Amino acid sequence: MNSSMDEINLLRQHQRHQQHHLSVRGIGEEIDLEIDQCEDPTFSGAALEGVTSHHPQDPIVTADDHKSFLIPCSQPGGVDGQPQPTPPQAEERAGMPRLSSHTKKKKKVVKKWRDEWADTYKWAYVAVHDNTSRIFCTVCKEYGRKHRRNPYGNEGSRNMQMSALEEHNNSLLHKEALRLQSASKEKVQLQTPEIERPVYVKALSKTAASILESLFKKDPHEAEFIQSIQEVVHSIEPVLVKNSQYVQILERLLEPERCFIFRVPWVDDRGEVHVNRGFRVQFSQALGPCRGGLRFHPSMNLSVAKFLAFEQTLKNALSLYKLGGAAGGSDFDPKGKSEVEVMRFCQSFMDELYRYLGPDQDFPAEDVGVGPREMGFLFGQYRRLSGHFQGNFTGPKIFWSGSSFRTEATGYGLVFFARVVLADMNKELKGLRCAISGSGKIAMHVLEKLLSCEAIPVTVSDSEGYLFDGDGFDYVKYTLIRNIKAQQRSLKEYLKTFPRAKYINDAKPWGEQCDIAFPCASQNEIDQGEALSIISSGCRVLVECSNMPCTGQAVDILRKAKVHVAPAKATAAGGVAVGELELNPEFSLMQWSVEDFENKIQEAVKQTYDRSMKAAQEYGILKENPESLVHGANISAFLNIAQAMTDQGCV
Repeated sequence: MNSSMDEINLLRQHQRHQQHHLSVRGIGEEIDLEIDQCEDPTFSGAALEGVTSHHPQDPIVTADDHKSFLIPCSQPGGVDGQPQPTPPQAEERAGMPRLSSHTKKKKKVVKKWRDEWADTYKWAYVAVHDNTSRIFCTVCKEYGRKHRRNPYGNEGSRNMQMSALEEHNNSLLHKEALRLQSASKEKVQLQTPEIERPVYVKALSKTAASILESLFKKDPHEAEFIQSIQEVVHSIEPVLVKNSQYVQILERLLEPERCFIFRVPWVDDRGEVHVNRGFRVQFSQALGPCRGGLRFHPSMNLSVAKFLAFEQTLKNALSLYKLGGAAGGSDFDPKGKSEVEVMRFCQSFMDELYRYLGPDQDFPAEDVGVGPREMGFLFGQYRRLSGHFQGNFTGPKIFWSGSSFRTEATGYGLVFFARVVLADMNKELKGLRCAISGSGKIAMHVLEKLLSCEAIPVTVSDSEGYLFDGDGFDYVKYTLIRNIKAQQRSLKEYLKTFPRAKYINDAKPWGEQCDIAFPCASQNEIDQGEALSIISSGCRVLVECSNMPCTGQAVDILRKAKVHVAPAKATAAGGVAVGELELNPEFSLMQWSVEDFENKIQEAVKQTYDRSMKAAQEYGILKENPESLVHGANISAFLNIAQAMTDQGCV
């Protein structure tokens, strides 16, 4: 009994030392952790801590064992004729030692409550509610009485001896809240390393900054999409300043008309089931039916799909034959898959996508990971599901869709555009050293056309590194590289035939000496370090072949170094023009000669260049500005779309 009284006195001394008190009633009554209104108001700012025992030899009562020591609550007036036990405070004031046959039980109950407090206070805080200090749960932000009834219906809510907060912390509701909170923290920790780079924010005017700020709030994790929009908003700032009505139009334009995300299940050759995610973003149909590529690559996500669709919208708006913009694809990787596996995936992909395609709605085209084989499988499944043959799939197979020169159009157009830019600088392409990244379809056609223009291409690259030949590639070397890639082998195989060349692993070709750079690999392949390497290599013209190949920081570095940048929106004019012409039944592209085909591309490239430079000059951007072509292309494309959106009203 003396040991029990010592523990109770210790508890009371600790309470007086902290200048706050818990309402302690008789053995049969509830111990409530809520604060009495008459207590010291400074309690709300005091720290909560548990009481430690000075008797380590005492047995520890587990969370379930303590219930056997609890006594039913005594009601006022007593139960079964028994008087209510005298509160220990009254006994102490009367100087009477408190004797009870339940002393041993009380010691264990008090010890259990003391141990529970030490753990409970980790999840508790004090706040004022209705002018009364309450103890709140840090997870659900509610105080104890709010959880007297547990919606999960566990039996603990019937035990009136436990404090309200103690009961809540032992309830399934609270434990589930803790589990969800812990899982959320672990998820954030696991996802944080996936964000490889933060969004680089440029200095913008107040109006432009407000547009980007609203975009950040809606889509904070879509880095690629935000980056592409930021570059366009930066270019069209003079338009927004000159005519404020374009601000609302831009806000509408930046929201895609439709976004589709769907499941793509497929079965591999071993009979195992796989599931990928499919995307299609129809960004704008203000100028006509949508047209854009399909990309099969593991990095594909909604942000990339929206960024590609936005870029395609502006590309199509720059051309003479107006179309809307779209893009899509899947995180499926066709590399290492058999032809039958690729066919199964393409058919499953089209099972969902065909609902959103049509000659007056959307035309899919090739992109990374989607070539003639994939487009053939997609078109076949589309024809089967739709029940009719429609040549609205752009591709190189003239017997079912597209033109015989469709594959070469984009690559050739890039070289023709570079030649126009150099001509405006009183230079020519002949004899200039050219660095190319990538070794896909576009990169190979750029390499081929550079050879016909008597330029000196010196690099190509793949996912493992880059190949450098200081003597430059010729037609024999080009044929070897093309055969290596057709067999899906590494560019290292090139060294077996030409040992004087070198292959650099895990690197990019921008440190090699060159006059013109053709980035054809992927978005954001040129960062700050690569931009400095380009400047050091002596390069003075960068022709964007892939969409958004430079990060925001790299663009600023290239601008300060006076490196002229030809944007992908304009340089893709050749491919866009042929892709739109092949949809027009009045044109019979199958009867074109090579000369007619190239003349058509050069005409489209020249018109796009002239319109871009004219738009830049109209808004005060000088021709000598290295970004004049970038700003002019964005301004011209935006004005074309804005005019159509104005005519069609708020839709």
